[in-house]
Amino acid sequence: MIALVVMALIWGYNWVVMKKVVPYADPFDFSAIRTLLGATALFLVLVAARRPMRLRAPRRVMLLGLLQTAAFTGLVQWALVSGGAGKTAVLVYTMPFWLLPLAWALLGERVRRVQWIAIATAALGLLLVLEPWSMRGSPLASLLALGGGLAWALATVVAKRIRREVEMDLLALTAWQMLFGALALCLVAMALPSRPITPAPYFFFALGFTALLATGFAWLLWLYVLQHLSAGMAGLSALGIPLIGVLAGWLELGERPSSAELGGMGLICAALAFSSLWSAWRGQRLARQAEAAAAAGS
Repeated sequence: MIALVVMALIWGYNWVVMKKVVPYADPFDFSAIRTLLGATALFLVLVAARRPMRLRAPRRVMLLGLLQTAAFTGLVQWALVSGGAGKTAVLVYTMPFWLLPLAWALLGERVRRVQWIAIATAALGLLLVLEPWSMRGSPLASLLALGGGLAWALATVVAKRIRREVEMDLLALTAWQMLFGALALCLVAMALPSRPITPAPYFFFALGFTALLATGFAWLLWLYVLQHLSAGMAGLSALGIPLIGVLAGWLELGERPSSAELGGMGLICAALAFSSLWSAWRGQRLARQAEAAAAAGS
């Protein structure tokens, strides 16, 4: 439980840190440095823990890195240039609702009626958050945040295929994909014109927080949570992350959501909670059925 709370606080507050570092560095420069440091931290953990580091299926892992690290991190940091920290966090965390139809189309996973209801509820919430009728906020920032969520969903599909077909340590997979993504971000940062980095104290604080705490330490906490909770309950617990992002953005940055945005965020969170609870209930039901079948067979 403590690991869960600490992880949610780190990842939730990280949205404010990424927003506040915008004046000091170009989004792609910061993303490249951050992910390089994060990959280094993960490889050091692999060495310290004596975990296997062998890279398997390099092309697939490279694709995962391009989606999960390069596209996701770059789009999210770019969105924060003109978008609010809390709103960006909520839009990015619509990822599960992109994932359901993608898994149905690309992995052949069945999407059940209750999941379609959750998708429809989240879509209504998304409409309220975006408020297209009032043109509130930056449309580009909203599209970039949604693109980050979509990249995250596509990366999840790729990761599922890798986990199905390739035997590779999960932490090693994460480290290698982050390294590939970081190198891609370095190429983008070098190719695009950017302003010089301002070496202010907050820039170095943000770099340490995002690379070491949000990327390295919080990822280890997430692995620990997954080992001790069902996937459904772990997903439910992750709801606290965008909520902390919204609250921190409100308190520290003065980003007060409108009534429509608050209502939309509530609908999205409710849909995520409903979907996670249903997944947890279904997982427990299948486990009981398996136990009953095994008892009957014996």
